[in-house]
Amino acid sequence: MNANGSQQPSYLPALVVLTSLFFMWGFITSLNDILIPHLKAIFTLSYVQAMLIQFSFFGAYFVMSVPSGYLVEKLGYRRGIIIGLTTAGVACLGFYPAASMQSYPLFLAALFVLASGITLLQVAANPYVTVLGPSTTAASRLNLTQAFNSLGTTVGPLLGSMFILTVAVSAGTEVDTAKEIQTVQGPYLILAGLLFAIAVVFAQFKLPVVTGTDATTAAADDHDVPSVWAHRHLVLGAVAIFMYVGAEVAIGSLLVNFMAEVAGLGEQTAGRYLALYWGGAMIGRFIGAVVLRKVKPGYVLAFNAACAIALLLFAISSAGKPAMWAVLAIGLFNSIMFPTIFTLGLAKLGRHTGEGSGVLCMAIVGGAIVPVIQGYFADTIGLLTSFFVPVLCYGYIVFYGLHGHVVRSLQNAEISARNGRVDSRANL
Repeated sequence: MNANGSQQPSYLPALVVLTSLFFMWGFITSLNDILIPHLKAIFTLSYVQAMLIQFSFFGAYFVMSVPSGYLVEKLGYRRGIIIGLTTAGVACLGFYPAASMQSYPLFLAALFVLASGITLLQVAANPYVTVLGPSTTAASRLNLTQAFNSLGTTVGPLLGSMFILTVAVSAGTEVDTAKEIQTVQGPYLILAGLLFAIAVVFAQFKLPVVTGTDATTAAADDHDVPSVWAHRHLVLGAVAIFMYVGAEVAIGSLLVNFMAEVAGLGEQTAGRYLALYWGGAMIGRFIGAVVLRKVKPGYVLAFNAACAIALLLFAISSAGKPAMWAVLAIGLFNSIMFPTIFTLGLAKLGRHTGEGSGVLCMAIVGGAIVPVIQGYFADTIGLLTSFFVPVLCYGYIVFYGLHGHVVRSLQNAEISARNGRVDSRANL
């Protein structure tokens, strides 16, 4: 019951339906790890050409996040989710002609459209989860739904390898291009059907109507903040998202090579150990959903980032299997970072909530930039030493968890700074 004596709405059914979205986009995103070696062999690509798959995918976040935020502001969270699902479904259908025409550029175009749909889903669904219930438990709710995203990233490669990589392709073997490329068509047609079906469910399901100007999210001085970019904690949060995604993707991208170099593991064995990295993130999010109901999100974020720094420094200063286990354990501490940063960044944005979500999703482009930076240092100073790059990223996240997430507009910060300077002069 609320203060007026009326019955509080139940958000559980809506959260259950929304959880399916988090699972689906985790599943779809992780399939890129299957497409890269598959299409590389089929089209005889270099590694740079094969990595255009990730470039096209993560590039869509940068290009489409802000337009998606404006779309959500105009049409609402529910319609934004439906459009995002439909867009992703159409993109999955695009894999069929791309395979039939054996066109790598068409695959890249389909991936860009697919990621555009997922971007819209993230822009709409992430803030929607944060406002479906008390603001004090928003970080906990988002971590719980993000745990199912991690479940999707774990299941996706397993099923993808079964249905797409039906025939092992190795260097020096002749590839039946027509046969191999057709293995992509069936799974993505099934994905298209699932995405369209979920869109129909959302169209029929009576989701609670929540607006960005709800009292639980609107800042007291919201009418004095004309632009979403004037919110200091949002801007700093976008940098934190950039740093986090960049560090996570950089570590994950180099982890197999890292384990082979420092622990002497074969690539197949290292690949199996890689599942522990992503599995740790899933377990950590379930734990985080409980912990964040009792501990302030900023403190939990700073603690986890500090633990990641300690593990990386240990790995850099040591070698062998202890270093390998230290880096694998980072997955557990990565777990709560993205949803917690996202929740802190959107706090009290009021009418700018949808647009702010777009800004944060745009920062996911860090997953395309930071790995390249670490790769450069791996080539020049060595793979082990290059892990200082994610150390710097996690260092910034510690700052954001302790201080950067404090809610105040940039305008008010400037006024406070000017007042402070005036007061200091007056005391001279």
